[in-house]
This record gives sequence, C-alpha cells and structure tokens, in this order.
Amino acid sequence: MSLDKASVARVANLARIKVPADELEAVGAELNTILHWIEQLSEVDTDGVEPMSSAAATTLRVARPDIVADGDRVEDILKNAPAASLGFFTVPKVVE
Repeated sequence: MSLDKASVARVANLARIKVPADELEAVGAELNTILHWIEQLSEVDTDGVEPMSSAAATTLRVARPDIVADGDRVEDILKNAPAASLGFFTVPKVVE
C-alpha cells in the first residue's frame, strides 16, 4: 500500500495535524514505511500462539465483594453543599 499526497493530506486533516504542503511527501514516505512494517506483521506465523492481554503473567485479586450500597449518608453529604433541596444539590440555572 502506498499513500499519495492527497491521502496524506486527508489523514493529516482527520488527525487534526497541520502539515504544510511542502512536507506532505516526506510525511507520506514515513507513513508508507509504517504501513510496510504493519504489512510485514501479516507474514508472522502465529498458529498455536494464544492471545494475551499482558506480557506479564498476572492474576486479578478481588479486594472486596462487589456489593451495591447507597451509603445512606445523604444528610451528611448535603451538609457540605452550598444549597440543597429535597435531598439533592441545588445549582444556579445556567441555560435560559
């Protein structure tokens, strides 16, 4: 796969990167090199290789049971609020 100047300009626009017109060819060459490396990965024999999520062997440790609780501390929390009404924070109107 090879990118032309128009494709490089489009990729730069999508990535919100300002690339001057005189540098499009150099950036295109760099992108083509990267794409070539990616194409080389398809040549690697991965039969029998199990997918992994990390290079380090780790196990998840459960710190506490996953139990939903509301805390039942509404009054304590609302004591710190500048304004509260009916158990909720009250904020000034922003949109009219």
